[in-house]
Amino acid sequence: MPMSDSRIDRVVVPGTFDPVTFGHLDVIGRARRLFPHVTVGVAASVGKNGTGPTFSLDERVDMLLAALEEEGLADGVEVRPFSGLLVSFCKEVGAGGVVKGLRAMTDFEYELQQADLNSNMAPEIESVFVMSNPKYGYVSSSIVRELASLGTDVSFLVPSVVERRLEEHYRGREERGRRRE
Repeated sequence: MPMSDSRIDRVVVPGTFDPVTFGHLDVIGRARRLFPHVTVGVAASVGKNGTGPTFSLDERVDMLLAALEEEGLADGVEVRPFSGLLVSFCKEVGAGGVVKGLRAMTDFEYELQQADLNSNMAPEIESVFVMSNPKYGYVSSSIVRELASLGTDVSFLVPSVVERRLEEHYRGREERGRRRE
């Protein structure tokens, strides 16, 4: 199939953002520098890791909007929740590409499989990969959640609005646990 001469005007940066980290924000900011319109797709991911996400879809959208504002990245970035196939969401918002960040070879292997599948389902949607900023190569939402659940400072991994939400979440869980005892 020959490549189209049309330029990509809008891309989707997808993820569960449970919670959003500085690594996610770096990828979103870089996508914004490359493309005029960026839609961040917050995936419902009901069955993620067999348990579902820590924060509700609405909470993750709210945290992401607040984090983008706090970090000065809100201009030209739209945030929308979605469920179902990523390629369907891309078509719904008129995106010609998907931007994903890569931290390590394990990310590459997984993302390449996803990109190949997406290409077979929607060849008109390009996959664009950006390498992780070395400052954030080790950062993941699961690491942030684990550290926060142990009461560890995560301010170097997430914006302050997210740090506060994590503290509230895990403090509330502790209080509920004490009431049961």
